[in-house]
Amino acid sequence: MTTLTVYTTGPACMQCRLTTTALTTAGLEFEEVDVRHTPEALEYIQAELGYTQAPVVVVTDQDHWSGFQPDQIHRLTTTLTHHH
Repeated sequence: MTTLTVYTTGPACMQCRLTTTALTTAGLEFEEVDVRHTPEALEYIQAELGYTQAPVVVVTDQDHWSGFQPDQIHRLTTTLTHHH
């Protein structure tokens, strides 16, 4: 099972909360990293991935996005949960 990483800016970030809630509801496992407390994670999403807005969801090095995107979460639910 792929473990997703969700980079957030904490509870005040509405899109972060929507994203983590949607992932939980979809039954997808993820690790949440608060970039306010993890400078190297902030550097990674800004310098390596080029994002300026949280949340950033990283599935793989080639598969990632920024913001609350229900269609992407649906795509993951379909691809990650139907590999039986």
